[in-house]
Amino acid sequence: MSGTMHAPPPEASLTEPEAPLARYAQVKTYIRGKIEAGTWQPGDRIPSELNLVESLGVSRMTINRALRELTGEGWITRLSGVGTFVAEAKPQSTLLMIAHIGDEIRARGHEYTYETLLVQRESAPPAVSNALSLPPSSSVFHLICVHRENGVPVRLEDRYVNPAVAPAFLDQDFTSVRPSEYLSATVPAHEIEHVVDACLPTRSEADLLEIAAHEPCLTLVRRTWTGSVAVTFARFVHPGSRYRLGCRFKPDDSRYQS
Repeated sequence: MSGTMHAPPPEASLTEPEAPLARYAQVKTYIRGKIEAGTWQPGDRIPSELNLVESLGVSRMTINRALRELTGEGWITRLSGVGTFVAEAKPQSTLLMIAHIGDEIRARGHEYTYETLLVQRESAPPAVSNALSLPPSSSVFHLICVHRENGVPVRLEDRYVNPAVAPAFLDQDFTSVRPSEYLSATVPAHEIEHVVDACLPTRSEADLLEIAAHEPCLTLVRRTWTGSVAVTFARFVHPGSRYRLGCRFKPDDSRYQS
């Protein structure tokens, strides 16, 4: 972060809009406007609560609520004892292909790390055996890991693998090779299914992602097949304030033109 302080100009004030807004909402609009206009850039430190109280003529309680809500919405980040900063733009991952998150993070010039929390053989829960088209209680490989960008958790991966198509999965050293890299290198994916939902994390997911239990998350559920055989059933949980999912593409078939 640059640590640059941008103080509001002396004439900064909140004016009454045609449709009156609560004072905290006006403060939010003022701060978002500074960010959207580029006056305050990602990584810049914004004025303190006391400076905003003085310049905008509202109570500290009003400023505090506005900053709390903007933090929850991903506009700013607050570091205790340091200050409040404009949040970095949320990275975006594609939905049209299997993208390796480590490559995406490094391409942004950031540090990528991940930690494997669980890797074992177990009996498949009903939802997993159905997703992988396996008989009930079939043996499957199960992996859980957390991916971090600059030390901050951005993805929780909960993956099940069909042993019939990746029998050596448990033998891999996942401290040196990522599970997705190993699978893409050894088992070709002929078909991919992606489903995205907005949800709240479970308590354990919130703890692993180091977020509040009420923070909305984006959950990507992926299934892959090689030929007609299911390979993986994976669930990727992303804190909504830190990550986004999307894509841009050119349809190659007139049926998809709108």
